[in-house]
Amino acid sequence: MPHPALRPLSLSFALAMATLAGAAHAAPVEPAYQLAQQEKPALIETMKDLVSIESGSKDLEGLDRIANLIRDRLAALGGDAKLVEPTEVYRMEDTPEKVGKMVLAQFKGTGKRKIMLIAHMDTVYLRGMLAQQPFRVEGDRAYGLGIADDKNGVAVILHTVAILQKMNFKDYGTLTVLINGDEEISSPGARATMTKLGAEQDAVFSCEATRINGDRLSLATSGIGAIALKVDGKSSHAGSSPELGRNAFYEMAHQVLQMRDLSNPDTGLKVNWTIASAGTNRNVIPAVATAQADVRVLRTADYDGLEKTLQERIQKKLIPDTKVEVKFERRRPPLEVTPAARKLAAHAQGIYAEIGEKLAVYDTAEGGGTDAAFAAAGTKAPVIERFGLRGFGAHSNDAEYVDLNSVTPRLYLLTRMIMDVSQDKAGK
Repeated sequence: MPHPALRPLSLSFALAMATLAGAAHAAPVEPAYQLAQQEKPALIETMKDLVSIESGSKDLEGLDRIANLIRDRLAALGGDAKLVEPTEVYRMEDTPEKVGKMVLAQFKGTGKRKIMLIAHMDTVYLRGMLAQQPFRVEGDRAYGLGIADDKNGVAVILHTVAILQKMNFKDYGTLTVLINGDEEISSPGARATMTKLGAEQDAVFSCEATRINGDRLSLATSGIGAIALKVDGKSSHAGSSPELGRNAFYEMAHQVLQMRDLSNPDTGLKVNWTIASAGTNRNVIPAVATAQADVRVLRTADYDGLEKTLQERIQKKLIPDTKVEVKFERRRPPLEVTPAARKLAAHAQGIYAEIGEKLAVYDTAEGGGTDAAFAAAGTKAPVIERFGLRGFGAHSNDAEYVDLNSVTPRLYLLTRMIMDVSQDKAGK
């Protein structure tokens, strides 16, 4: 749900976008539209190839297999494609010792504009689940583990590049493709590369799936953080000598209660304590207690203020001689709306109108995080999310699918966006 303070802005923005889209109505650009139609069967086959490789975020063998496939496909399309080993890894509670490689490809053009396309190839699923749920097509739906999040996005990028190649379109300066293998664990290895490359671009299009109930683009997503609280006390017999102990459970509860008011509805900051653990036996004063909180922000600046407040609060202890530590993880920054992104999104609505389709634009965060936020962290250039197919059931092991009716419209949209940015026809 949009933040209450932002709903009027969202409504007025949506109305303005709809007006602009209507005004921009024109016939489809050929041969882009014809090729988007013709590319559909090949894109379905590509999704089958991608889904048929298990690539969980911690499955390094599977990630290598899918990365090699994507690299080879991009190289066959004429790109300077390579695998990139992450060298700067942001360590979080769940970061594995080694993370998956990135696929980086660059296509050189004759123009000046720099454009980047991003998606991810890792999934949340465990090795072995594919055998029970292989890729399948039923009617207008293609099912498969990771197909909506985000193997469809990889396929959309590959076939958008294929369309441009068939048109011999090279009016961009560079077209960069970056596919990472650690998005589902908050991109600890890819984030630095995304930010560096994002700062060099004139536009970045992220190809996560759009919603199944209507085509949309997103200009904002939530930032995600995590708080880990640990209390060290002293154990003792709970019956005969509790006074000799230092109850870590009590101190942890005190700390959580005095930090229960950190949310700020006015700015969209949300802090919710969700996990707690203490003790080993009923008759032992617990020596260690831990708690975790989920954090969502709409503004990157809120991270600094929250981290400072956490350190201040833990100084106020209930039980002497206990040790209290708090660790704050910046799992993802928020994707914040920029004027440039608004203008470019309005142009996208005009492109969709060319083929008789409606495109919604969301400028308020929906709760989830995105790699687009890393790409946007060092630039004011437009960064827009949800250029993938219409999808449903992400992170669901029995219902994840994409709507095949969305293949042609979404291929046409991304192809045209690249063309118009390259030729300085977009976002004016």
